[in-house]
Amino acid sequence: MERYKKLKIPYGNAICYSGYRKGQGPGLNIHPSYEQVKEDLHILQGNWKYLRLYDVNEHAEMVLGIIQKHGFKFNVMLGAFIEAEMNNYGCPWGAIYPEKELVRNRENNLGKIDKLVDLANRYRDIVFSTSAGNEATVDWTDHFVPVNHVIEYVQNIRKRTSQPVTFCENYLPWHNKLEGLVGELDFISIHTYPVWEHKHIHEALEYTKQNFYGVANKYPDKPVMITEAGWATQSNGRGINPDHVSEEFQKIYYEDLMQWCREEGIITFVFEAFDEPWKGFDDDTEPEKHWGLFYEDRNPKLVMKHLSRGKMDE
Repeated sequence: MERYKKLKIPYGNAICYSGYRKGQGPGLNIHPSYEQVKEDLHILQGNWKYLRLYDVNEHAEMVLGIIQKHGFKFNVMLGAFIEAEMNNYGCPWGAIYPEKELVRNRENNLGKIDKLVDLANRYRDIVFSTSAGNEATVDWTDHFVPVNHVIEYVQNIRKRTSQPVTFCENYLPWHNKLEGLVGELDFISIHTYPVWEHKHIHEALEYTKQNFYGVANKYPDKPVMITEAGWATQSNGRGINPDHVSEEFQKIYYEDLMQWCREEGIITFVFEAFDEPWKGFDDDTEPEKHWGLFYEDRNPKLVMKHLSRGKMDE
């Protein structure tokens, strides 16, 4: 099944990549080194065709430069991580900002869109698609952006680049608030996390299918990708039942998910390549830190034990 034939995007394995290690983080403005990024790409080479990058910061620019310089065989979905332009009083962990900060975020977001356009054009042979944001319209987000501004960003990108444009969001807003955005996109990108919605591993794949087909059937003329789907391996109980997560469950979900995606030709970006200790709260078992198929030290978890590191000529 060639779901993305009109987009000229062939099916392939896809994964979300953010290379921040212990002591690093985008908020700290401490990014992985050149050699660390190169090591990560060696690990992922040969096992995944598509990478998703979340922002247009120093880390993303380095990834693109290393892919080009060393001939890594990746195609990249490049996103601009747009920050809050409105207060969201429904965010469970707080998302209230002074008006000056919201204005500044709007200015910064416009700058990020400009940077996205620049990188997409500069690395035209590597960047296969662009995203105008990530989880910025869902009810619980802490970086809420009005839908009309997202539409504006998408239109801006489309006018100035040649790659297909999308917006990455949880599956739910596509059923209502994002209906006006769909016509501006080349394809829809949804996120699905059964374990966040209190599903046991035995319910996981069926729930993922419901999330996907619910959106795909609503917009039959618009291609749909899954740009985040994964399973955590630890939890302190904050939002995810600790009994529902383990490396064994991650392996089951990953293998079931990949089999279904291959059969249906659905490009799905697995979340995510490596554990990221900078995320979430200080608790080491905070679930946000433990979605990687590999540990933060780059050793494989159970699901990846069968893979060897990608090999390529220097």
